[in-house]
Amino acid sequence: MKHQKKGRGLSLPADRRLALIRNMMRSLVIHQAITTTEAKAKEVQRHVESLVTVAKPGTVHARRVALAALPDASVINILVHDVAPKFADRAGGYTRITRVGHRRGDGAQMARLEFVGLDA
Repeated sequence: MKHQKKGRGLSLPADRRLALIRNMMRSLVIHQAITTTEAKAKEVQRHVESLVTVAKPGTVHARRVALAALPDASVINILVHDVAPKFADRAGGYTRITRVGHRRGDGAQMARLEFVGLDA
């Protein structure tokens, strides 16, 4: 039974899964869009949505909370100064997932994760 279990395991141990999610969040903030498997995109979307919500006020506290989730100060600066202000009047739904077909090697469903309303 899967009571009180959140998120996807992605067939990885917890430390590697956390590293993967952080790296993908970092790439999304820097490049505004990434292409990955659909399961990974859905998992990263959960974390990025909450990270943008936390970063929207732009206060010192918001930066420190964001740094706890994504420990890279340069990426947090991009998030607070460039990304979050564009969503100031938006209550949520900062990202979109678009299916882009199947991967040639193993047939995995691929998806593009991007910020809504930003030039990507």
